[in-house]
Parts: sequence; C-alpha cells; structure tokens
Amino acid sequence: MTAEMTADLAPEGADSADPIAADAVADAILAAAGQPDAGRSIAPEQVARTLADGADWQRLLPSVRQAAVRLAREGRLVIYRKGKPVDPENFRGVYRLGLPQRDEA
Repeated sequence: MTAEMTADLAPEGADSADPIAADAVADAILAAAGQPDAGRSIAPEQVARTLADGADWQRLLPSVRQAAVRLAREGRLVIYRKGKPVDPENFRGVYRLGLPQRDEA
C-alpha cells in the first residue's frame, strides 16, 4: 500500500473517513481474518500494521475499530472480548476480530 493511500485512511482529527478509505480498511480486516493461519481471531493491530506498512500504524487503530463495528453490524465480522462475542455498539478495552463461524449463523 502506498503512502498516499494510507494517508487518506485516517486523517488526524477527522470525524468521518472517506468511504473509499473505509472500504479499504474493511477489506483489509476481512482479508486478514480470512487467512488460513489467522486462527479464530486476529488483533486489530495486525490490520493497522498491514495498512500502514509498518510506519505510524497506531493512528490507524480508530479507523480499524470503526470499520470493525460497521462489519459487525452487517454480520460480516464478530468482535470478541475475552474470547466471547460482544455487542459492536458497546465494548471497551482489548478486543479481537474474527469471521462469523458457519454454525453461529
């Protein structure tokens, strides 16, 4: 991913993200969660580091969280806290992301 693309993902101080950038973050979450070696869940930091290509990845964490909440509302992602699915509208602290299990659907 180029520096220009990552610069558009989460401009500092911006309340709303560019829809194309939000889609890029969502796509990166789904791609990382769908990797065979991902296991049951992934850390949001993994997605942010991939998008930022290693540099200043922390600033992308709010964008990853927003995209994860949106995907969870759509039923395309599960947000876990302490190994259990949580309400995407009401969770705090450390969390992980995973694809919905076929038997959960």
